[in-house]
Amino acid sequence: MIVDVAKFAAALPKVELHLHLVGSASLETVLTLARRHPDGGVPTDREELRRFYAFRDFPHFLRVYHDVNLLVNTGADVVTLLAGLAEDLAGHNVRYAEVQVTPVRNRMAGIDHDDLAQALVDGRELARTEHGVELGWIFDSDSLLGPAGAEETVDFALRQRPAGTVGIGLGGPELNVRRADFAPAFRRATEGGLRSLPHAGETVGPDEVWAAVTELGAERIGHGIGAATDPRLLEHLATHRIPLEVCPSSNVATAAVPSLAEHPLPTLVAAGVPVTLATDDPGMFHCDLTGEYRLCHEVFGFGVDELATIARTGAEAAYCTPELRTQILTEINALLPH
Repeated sequence: MIVDVAKFAAALPKVELHLHLVGSASLETVLTLARRHPDGGVPTDREELRRFYAFRDFPHFLRVYHDVNLLVNTGADVVTLLAGLAEDLAGHNVRYAEVQVTPVRNRMAGIDHDDLAQALVDGRELARTEHGVELGWIFDSDSLLGPAGAEETVDFALRQRPAGTVGIGLGGPELNVRRADFAPAFRRATEGGLRSLPHAGETVGPDEVWAAVTELGAERIGHGIGAATDPRLLEHLATHRIPLEVCPSSNVATAAVPSLAEHPLPTLVAAGVPVTLATDDPGMFHCDLTGEYRLCHEVFGFGVDELATIARTGAEAAYCTPELRTQILTEINALLPH
């Protein structure tokens, strides 16, 4: 039986486990925010904004992300982001997403912690009722803000704990930043019942992935592609079933890898590492989750069975309700040719 892989990718029920709130915003949503806050330094013209999103390297991407983040300075702006995100996710048959929110950066942009927590509650309800998408929250600490920023992030998550709270993340630059320095904050978070979900190995090699596992107790790792050069680490990730949230288009856009053809995803899959696909910052990288599945077929030669396995891995790695996980897995299996 011949299967149209593009149609199969579109029909797959999906989860999205590596998705940053600000970077998720479509061009339309960012234009809305830029025009709402015209002194923010972000282009208010569509084509200028598209050029603004042409990244030279990872540090340039971080500077642009910071500028866009400063547009989000009220609770209403957060709800605007979540409304646009939920509509986009529903369009790609995403049933559940864990969204990375950076509360310290939001506070620095002008949103106090109480207002942010309420906006997340409101946006989550809107996503469910208007678009049928369930959202969870990963509270992301920016490595540029150091361990003190991570401690404030944990304070927010433990004290506010808006509905949908899942765990603690760690994003931002990796060069000259030791995961181990953030261990006390992550320890406090996990003791409080939060999941450890840091980025590691996006732009550096396996050492920081090891550190995420051994020092931060990572239960899932954002990116993790730096693990591909260490056979012992690959075996550890596979044996202990520690999933990697792999974002191929993002890695090319930020020059973390030179090209899709050189992406280590096939190496990770061949080693038996649990892999789930994600978009990272789809508004900025002009990608979507259905497209990431298509790329796996077009570039890496994955067939429907491999794509279904990746989709199942995402559902199994998600911190959604057991009922939603079972529903997604059942629907994935029903799509496969018999």
